[in-house]
Amino acid sequence: MAKNAKSEGRKSKEMGSVSLLGNTKTNYPETYAPEVLEKFPNKHPDNDAWTTFVCTEFTSLCPMTGQPDFAKIFINYIADKDMVESKSLKIYLFSFRNHGDFHEDCVQKICKDLFKLMKPKYIEVQGDFTPRGGIAIFPYASMSNGSKKYEALKDARMANYSPGKYGMDLARLY
Repeated sequence: MAKNAKSEGRKSKEMGSVSLLGNTKTNYPETYAPEVLEKFPNKHPDNDAWTTFVCTEFTSLCPMTGQPDFAKIFINYIADKDMVESKSLKIYLFSFRNHGDFHEDCVQKICKDLFKLMKPKYIEVQGDFTPRGGIAIFPYASMSNGSKKYEALKDARMANYSPGKYGMDLARLY
């Protein structure tokens, strides 16, 4: 970089609806709360780039017994005009801790809520739930913006899906 050149970062007017990031007091919702999700503008909507989030401490409740269910949640998406802000995503995922729903429903809700917020080109959500009663469950959901390219991606990934395929080796996280 030249001596007099300045790096241009994101300006406050480019922050979109971001308000949670930087707050010193975080309020965690008591119930499922999709309204806490925040987005910000993607500065590069013409580029296709994967963004991946891994939540290693997801918790929800069994709707029948009220017992806690634990999972790793993998979210992969290709943004269009907007991206999800990570602190709001963390608070949103935390809001499931008192939410009684089946594993498959939780994953579908996460996928639909994020799609509604961002309207990405493509998104997929995979749950890696800790076995209870000797059965592990790996629900998977995906959505696309409907264009031919991303519908083809959705169809291909769905056809080739297997548990753990679109996640990552968690040893890389630690």
